[in-house]
Amino acid sequence: MTSTSTSSTSSTTVPTHATATKVSGDSSNFSICVYCGSRSGHDSVYTQAARATGQWIGQHGGQLVYGGGRAGLMGEVAEATRQAGGRVVGIIPQALADREVANPLCDELHIVENMHQRKAMMAQRSHAFLALPGGIGTLEELFEVWTWRQLGYHDKPIGLLNVNGYYDRLLEFLRHTVATDFMAGWQMELVSTDARVPQLLAHLVQTAGTSPQDRPI
Repeated sequence: MTSTSTSSTSSTTVPTHATATKVSGDSSNFSICVYCGSRSGHDSVYTQAARATGQWIGQHGGQLVYGGGRAGLMGEVAEATRQAGGRVVGIIPQALADREVANPLCDELHIVENMHQRKAMMAQRSHAFLALPGGIGTLEELFEVWTWRQLGYHDKPIGLLNVNGYYDRLLEFLRHTVATDFMAGWQMELVSTDARVPQLLAHLVQTAGTSPQDRPI
């Protein structure tokens, strides 16, 4: 059953440790925040990766925390998680909910005032972060949580799913920032990159100190 809440909080809180806020009725083994596109891209490999991500989360007794939408890769990862037996928490700003893009099938659907509250709540409810292919919104969320990590605001693991070489040019540019001394090598090491969904998710969950548990399909 979907529960919907509306937040009127005006301040945001940055997570400061590796735990994730849990609510009553949440028996998930771990909670993964997934950033991804509200579009599907031109190649079905991206949709397949989103579905595989959701299936892995659900099959291992996990919880998906995401932006609450039902379009593109966002909708795919949420539905795959739900069908595999996982729990889905959607967090969406009022402006987007008003456009009727919110996913009514979430176990929890939180409607907040703005993007700042959305991102803070997503971080608070998660043990780890994973970016799938996406556009500027996905990139902004990835870089913000990466910045929080390098500043010491949290110590939660971050993953980048480089399926089909989607992030190759971004990674090349980031290596260029290291080579030109605008970024340190240790900052690059804060993000784990892999093209394989199971291996990357298992690494993130284990690094976060939580335990995946297989569930029968």
